[in-house]
This record gives sequence, C-alpha cells and structure tokens, in this order.
Amino acid sequence: MAVIETHTFRLRAGADEEAFLQTDKLVQTAFIANQPGFVRRTTARGIDREWIVIVLWRSDADATAAAAVPHDSVAAFAGFTEAVATKRYTTLD
Repeated sequence: MAVIETHTFRLRAGADEEAFLQTDKLVQTAFIANQPGFVRRTTARGIDREWIVIVLWRSDADATAAAAVPHDSVAAFAGFTEAVATKRYTTLD
C-alpha cells in the first residue's frame, strides 16, 4: 500500500513568496525526487496564507527514511514556514 503524506503550513509573516517557491522547487528536484520510494509531490496555495504539500510514497518506511535525511534545501524550506502539521494516510487501493 502506498502512503500519502501531507504537510500543511503558513508562510512566515514577511516571507518572500517567490523565494519560497524557488526553494520549494529545489526541495523537489534536488532532494525528494532522489529519495527511495518517492512517487510524486505537489505544492498548492490555499486561502489566508495556507499551503499544502502532498507527497506520495511507495511505503511508510520510505517516507520515514526520507524524513530522517538532512538536506540544505529542506532546512531552507523550513525557514519560510510556520505552524507545520504533517499527516500520513495509507491508500486503500
């Protein structure tokens, strides 16, 4: 069964959205796409400064392993965000 991982958050007050989007792209291309078990990732903007990143993994073990890997782009991404909530869901198909 695959795992859907969600990260909901807000950008910090005064954060440069264009710089955030460049960092988000770097997380996707330089880090997450190279992790074992990675399937797909997308980022979306909601209302009232809300954002969500959705990542599809082959397994929970793959998601857990990737979360433990330090990477400069992930640290930079975290510097733009606040009130981060992460959840995982197991697919039923």
